[in-house]
Amino acid sequence: MTENNLINNLATASPHSDVADGVSTTKPETLRHSVEVALNNYFTHLEGQPVTDLYQMVLSEIEAPLLEAVMRHTGDNQSQASEMLGLNRGTLRKKLKQYGLL
Repeated sequence: MTENNLINNLATASPHSDVADGVSTTKPETLRHSVEVALNNYFTHLEGQPVTDLYQMVLSEIEAPLLEAVMRHTGDNQSQASEMLGLNRGTLRKKLKQYGLL
């Protein structure tokens, strides 16, 4: 499976699905679609409020759970996690500290 196919097939739970142990029992959505839906909901509920730092907000909303999932998957092995993520181990440690995961 290519990297693009993997990303396109990443599943997230639908708000109307039954989820047990993090596994959706409904048809999966792409990660991209889930982000688009979340952003559309966010924009809908702004009610005229100004938005700043949207890029950083979205990045942190995605990056923190990504790091948590990868660390859990690797049994907290930072070397394996950094390789899996394509990050330098020092960069991974910095990000783990940033999100209070270390």
